[in-house]
Amino acid sequence: MPGRTRRLLTAYRRAGEAAADAAEPRPESQADPRVAAFFDIDNTVIRGSSMFHFARGAARRGLVTPRDIAGFAAAQVRFALLGGEDLDDMAEAIEAGLAFVRDKPAEEISALAEDVFDDIMSDKLWPGTIALAHRHLDAGEPVWLVSAAPVELARVIAARLGFTGALGTVSEIVAGRYTGVLVGHPLHGVAKAEAVRALAQRDDLDLQLCYAYSDSANDLPMLSSVGHPVAVNPDADLREQARDNGWPVYNFRRRRTLTHVGIPALATVAVATAAGAAAGVAASRRRG
Repeated sequence: MPGRTRRLLTAYRRAGEAAADAAEPRPESQADPRVAAFFDIDNTVIRGSSMFHFARGAARRGLVTPRDIAGFAAAQVRFALLGGEDLDDMAEAIEAGLAFVRDKPAEEISALAEDVFDDIMSDKLWPGTIALAHRHLDAGEPVWLVSAAPVELARVIAARLGFTGALGTVSEIVAGRYTGVLVGHPLHGVAKAEAVRALAQRDDLDLQLCYAYSDSANDLPMLSSVGHPVAVNPDADLREQARDNGWPVYNFRRRRTLTHVGIPALATVAVATAAGAAAGVAASRRRG
């Protein structure tokens, strides 16, 4: 196995283990302790990117500079372009993105996540997906969010929705402040599957009895790790995989839209978001 591949797999594993270690305790009572359901967040539970909503909220409150937002947006585009396959290039992109929270108190970020959910995200939920999740909860089965978003943000979303807990990207915190260093790797792609496996080991779950829900082919490693994968608002690649494998498909979009967002479109969204957030910060400063 090439050295770069080995390092990448190690980073995925560390990220997954860190996410499971940071997860809430196992529920004390459930119908079948071997079963759980895992839900992606972006475009599965919430319309759009939870991290962009988070960045917008931070910009509105003057907690980040236009330069921070621009760097974060550029890092997100780079992440999409690279797909997490090149560790050296990804390290540069991740470092730019982490400037968003570096040196900020952990309590401040958690409080911001609560405000952003209430002000921005709460009206962007997919009711159909929430209903699917509550079917599991009503059956006594834990429901976990699994996301590349910071674990602090994912936890808030899970708590607001009444879910069991969340697996998210874990950042290093020293003396109550973020250092700008990730533990392992963003919880994306293979790292999500590693987190699900690590939680299954911690909680004695039988993954063949478990469920996973996502909109993206990027989550095929997680979907393939359980016995009951489900496509929700699927992109073109995932829709094809679901059809070929006989997986259930739910599409809760209110009108017909493109289900596969290409890189040029993603870049446009990122740049527009960065520009809008930066403009908002500048305007608030002028008003002040």
